[in-house]
Amino acid sequence: MPDKKIHTTNYTNTFIEVAEDTKADHGTRPPTKGDKKTVAEMQYELIANNPYKFTSDDVLFQVFASRNDLTKAELKKAREEFFSKGQACLRASPLTKSYGFGVHCDTEGKVALYGVELTNTRNSCQMQR
Repeated sequence: MPDKKIHTTNYTNTFIEVAEDTKADHGTRPPTKGDKKTVAEMQYELIANNPYKFTSDDVLFQVFASRNDLTKAELKKAREEFFSKGQACLRASPLTKSYGFGVHCDTEGKVALYGVELTNTRNSCQMQR
């Protein structure tokens, strides 16, 4: 059986700017809604509490794993399956669309958040891999 193609959402040396049509004028922590954390809230906590520790792939998969209550034993296979299909990158995240954050990807692809008030940008991301 041939190996599955593995896709990635990681970028290096790239800044994913705040969505052009956002109404946010500053970065805002996503609010808690009900008992279960939202995708935006989970992404925010992972990145804001750990700047430049995780890649985009790490963040997206950790949120997926948490929301699906995956066990430690299931993680490796689930990650391979998750990235065997293309996934939307952080450019499509509610953080960049609704909550006023841009995402900086460093030389190693590790990510950090920057509020639109710090960036003076509101356009699409620079596509570099």
